[in-house]
Amino acid sequence: MAEVRLITLDPGHFHAALVQKEMVPGVAKQVHIYAPLGADLVAHLQRIAGFNARSDNPTGWELEIHTGPDALQRMLRDRLGNLVVLSGRNREKIDRILAAVEAGLNVLADKPWILSLEDLPKLQAALDAADANRVIAYDMMTERHEITSLMQRELVNDPDIFGDICVGTEDEPGVYMESVHYLLKTVAGVPLRRPAWFFDIREQGEGLTDVGTHLVDLVFFILFPNQSIQFQQEIQVLSAKRWPTNLTKDRFQQVTGLAEFPDFLSSFIQEDRLAYYCNTLVSYTVRNIHTKLSILWKLEAVAGSGDTHLAVFRGSRSQVAVRQTKAENFKPEVYVKPNRVGDRTGVLAALQAKVSALQARFPGIQVQHLGDEWRVAIPDAYRVGHEAHFAQVTKQCLSYISELISLPAWEKPNMLAKYFVTTQGVHKSRQATG
Repeated sequence: MAEVRLITLDPGHFHAALVQKEMVPGVAKQVHIYAPLGADLVAHLQRIAGFNARSDNPTGWELEIHTGPDALQRMLRDRLGNLVVLSGRNREKIDRILAAVEAGLNVLADKPWILSLEDLPKLQAALDAADANRVIAYDMMTERHEITSLMQRELVNDPDIFGDICVGTEDEPGVYMESVHYLLKTVAGVPLRRPAWFFDIREQGEGLTDVGTHLVDLVFFILFPNQSIQFQQEIQVLSAKRWPTNLTKDRFQQVTGLAEFPDFLSSFIQEDRLAYYCNTLVSYTVRNIHTKLSILWKLEAVAGSGDTHLAVFRGSRSQVAVRQTKAENFKPEVYVKPNRVGDRTGVLAALQAKVSALQARFPGIQVQHLGDEWRVAIPDAYRVGHEAHFAQVTKQCLSYISELISLPAWEKPNMLAKYFVTTQGVHKSRQATG
C-alpha cells in the first residue's frame, strides 16, 4: 500500500497528539488537521510543536491546518489523507467514524466510540461499512500493550498455574478490576489543562463509558484470547451505581484555567460545586463469570504516584493479580498467590516453567518469592508507559492497513460486546440514582 497520510479531525483530547509523539515508518510527515479555531486546536498544535522541538529524538511533522465550520464535510470533500485520527468530543464521534468509513477512509479513534445504548446500532453500522469498503476502523485499546496485562494474560491462560476461572458471585466475583484516574496530571512533561467540556458527561461520558472501556476490553483480552463474545447471549449486566466527584470553583480553575463554571454545566452545579459524575461501579457476567469493575476519578494523586490499575483474576488453583503499592513505588506488578498450601509446589513449578518459556519474548523476567505469593519481576525496559502505548497501537493499526487485511474476526463482535457493557452499565446506574 502507498504511504499512510494522517488526517486529524477536531482534536479535543491529548490522545490525538500522542499518536504523533514519534515518527512512524510508512507515515507521511505532512499531516492535515481539520478543526474549528479554538482552544482545543491550539493545545493540539502546541503538543505537536513540542514533539518537534524537543532535544531528544525530535519529530519532524509538517502540519497543514484547515480551520472553519463544517470540519467533517470539508475533510470528506478534500480527501487529503487516508487515515483519520479522532480523539475527544465523544458525543458525535460515532457519526464521524461512520461518515469516514462510508467515504472509504480508515479510522483510528480513541475511546469511547459511543456513550449511549441507543447508539449501538450506529456502531454496528460503522463496523459493517468498514468491512464493506475494505477499510480499517480501529479502537485505541492501549492497555493491551501494557506489559503487566500481557503477563497476566499469559498466566491466567496456563491451567497449571491458574486452573479454571472462578464463576464467583456478585459479591465475590471471579474478576475484579479498579481503575483510578486523576484530573490533575502531566502529559509529555507539561501540566495538563482540560477543556471545560471534559466535565460535561453528555459530551465526554461517565467513568464507565470512558475509562471503563479499557477495563471491559481487558476482561475479554485476558480471559478469552482471540475469542468472539456474542453479547446478546453471553453477557448480562446485573447492577450499576454512579456518584460524583465534586469540584469547587478554585479546583475547577486549577484544572481548566477558567474562573467560573460555564453555563452549559449549570445543570450539574450543586451548592456552588460541580458534581462531575465520573465514578461508576458495575457488576455483570460474561459467559456466566461474575465480573465487577470500579472506575474512579479523583482530583490529584499523592506525590510519586499517578493513575492506578488493580486487576484480580481468581482461578481454581491461584489468584493472579496486578497491583500498585507504595512499597513498590506505585509500579504495577504481577503477583501469583496459590489458593491452598497443597497447591504451592505445583503452582510454583508451573510458574517457573512459564516464566522460563516467556524469557524468549521478554528477556530478564524472573520469579521472586514474597511470603505466601510470588511476583513476576519485570525489567524497566518493558515499562514504556501510557503515552508510548499510543505509538504501539498506531503501528498495529498501520500493519492492518499496509497489509490490506481486515481486523481479526473477534474484534468486531467484541467491540459490540464491550460497548454494550459500558452503555448498559451507565443506563442501569442512572436508573438506580433516578
